[in-house]
Amino acid sequence: MITYTVKQLADLAGVTRRTLHYYDQIDLLKPTEVGENGYRRYVKEDMLTLQQILFYREIGLSLADIHDLLNQADFDVIDALESHRMALEAQADRLVDLIRTVDLTIKHLKGEVEMSPKDFFEAFDDETQKKYEEEAMQRWDPQLVKASNDRWRSYSREKQKAIMEESGQIYMDIVANMDAGYDSPAVQASVANWHENLRNFYEPTVEILRGLGQMYEADARFHDKFASLHTDLPGFLNRAIAVYCEKLES
Repeated sequence: MITYTVKQLADLAGVTRRTLHYYDQIDLLKPTEVGENGYRRYVKEDMLTLQQILFYREIGLSLADIHDLLNQADFDVIDALESHRMALEAQADRLVDLIRTVDLTIKHLKGEVEMSPKDFFEAFDDETQKKYEEEAMQRWDPQLVKASNDRWRSYSREKQKAIMEESGQIYMDIVANMDAGYDSPAVQASVANWHENLRNFYEPTVEILRGLGQMYEADARFHDKFASLHTDLPGFLNRAIAVYCEKLES
């Protein structure tokens, strides 16, 4: 039976030896053998378990959740791998869509093609957009997430499409009025429309609105998306939303 030392397994998996020691301490990945000298030895089954851990970490599960999953009585490695494959295929499809949108936007900025508001956000489908908004909600009130999902699923596909197209148009309107300033009536009216559009997902508090503005500038995913419309748009949106929130509070 072939066995592997901590260093050998760490090198194979691209993790640190300290990581494997920690997984042992929290009973997430115990070595099959521990010699009298305290040296850990791992076998093929341990490698498969580590692979599962890394897959689940890749999709964002906590170590505690992974521990619970791996220790379920009905846990099946083949079923788990098939599930991972489906998730990876979906992720690959998403990346292809994002690359296509990036290429189209580059051509638009070079003056080679025209893009509609819908084209700018084609790769950011409703599920992805909702996922981003949920990340913000989870910072303040996790209970909003379920209500948001239920509300969204209650809409027809046509209404969902209309909501997302309206969202794209709002950002285009803001870009068109950037020269007037982030506190101008035109821009503030568009921010009010943005606020109203968000109500299709959930009822956002002022704190959530302000936090979304900050995410639009600081989060790389949002920043890059909005910067493709105008290089200054991420920061401009944050400031415009901040002004809007100050007015709501007053």
